[in-house]
Amino acid sequence: MTKIYYIKTYGCQMNVSDSEKIAGWYKNRGWQLTKDIKAAYEVVINTCSVRESAENRVFGLVNNLAKLKIVNCKSKIILTGCMLRYPIADLRKKMPAVDEFKKITEFSGKEPIRDSKIHAWVPIMEGCNNFCSYCVVPYARGREKSRPFEEIVCEVEELVNRGYKEITLLGQNVNSFDGGANHGPERSPAQRGVVEGDAKKFKPGFANLLNRLNEIEGLKNISFMTSNPWDLTDDIIEAMKLPKIDRYLHLAVQSGDDETLRKMNRKYTTKQFIDLVKKIRKAIPDIKIGTDIIVGFPGETEEQFQHSVDLCKKIGFVKAYVSIYSPRPQTTAFKLKDNVPHKEKRRRWRILEELINKKAYKI
Repeated sequence: MTKIYYIKTYGCQMNVSDSEKIAGWYKNRGWQLTKDIKAAYEVVINTCSVRESAENRVFGLVNNLAKLKIVNCKSKIILTGCMLRYPIADLRKKMPAVDEFKKITEFSGKEPIRDSKIHAWVPIMEGCNNFCSYCVVPYARGREKSRPFEEIVCEVEELVNRGYKEITLLGQNVNSFDGGANHGPERSPAQRGVVEGDAKKFKPGFANLLNRLNEIEGLKNISFMTSNPWDLTDDIIEAMKLPKIDRYLHLAVQSGDDETLRKMNRKYTTKQFIDLVKKIRKAIPDIKIGTDIIVGFPGETEEQFQHSVDLCKKIGFVKAYVSIYSPRPQTTAFKLKDNVPHKEKRRRWRILEELINKKAYKI
């Protein structure tokens, strides 16, 4: 009898990439993927914990699966992903129908099963050291850890040999990629993608990775996400001018108000963000910039929100992930009073959604 499994993925592109690895793990065991959740003998729920709404969707799905008793009572529900930052005992109390809680790392080590035959997600690092006051990533994903430089290059070369033309490099903050501790032997200037005659010791940072991947014959497009404004350095901007680098940059601003940015533990002011965008556009005139914005952060006044509106008008983002603030346990902001009414948060969300995303859609 064929063993059948189903994967439900919530959250970011990193979670999508993780689910591809989960699919590879199952295929290696002889299991077959189904798009019909009711037909599955095992249902894997790859969770997101960035916002409360994402967790609520997981709770809702688990409850529905428990009621359906898919296929038969032997069906197994497996929970993985970012919600495993909570103690397992607490998760069991909230979701008694879940049969197994399994870390993403327990699915690792197998070739991912990718949906596309042209484009591939390529994680280059995981985790974050920045501890923005609203964000659970350092707790859910841990501290920053980069993959070895040469390992990434070899993976991309292999993907290209198999017909892939486009890649997206993934990381919670790709700018801080450091190539891992063991990035291989010293390379010649031509090999490592730096200017001929450069006397500096090779450092396997993100700019050098972009340079090196740009050299791979047959690779047509390189995109990446996500970048933090405070460590998008001049050498990265220079590397972004390379012909294969995608002309879309996702640069999260989160707020257009300096006091709110300070409370968020973001390491820049609005002026510094605007100056950075000007520098990028001067270097790459055809660049398009998207962003992330949070509305209704604790204490955000109408005037402070208008500062965000003004910034968005000034920058002209082509796309924005506008999110309504929700308190996240373990974060510093969780201690702050969530004093912006939900109705007001929704109003602010609609204003930015209309200003950026609907306007861009019409264009």
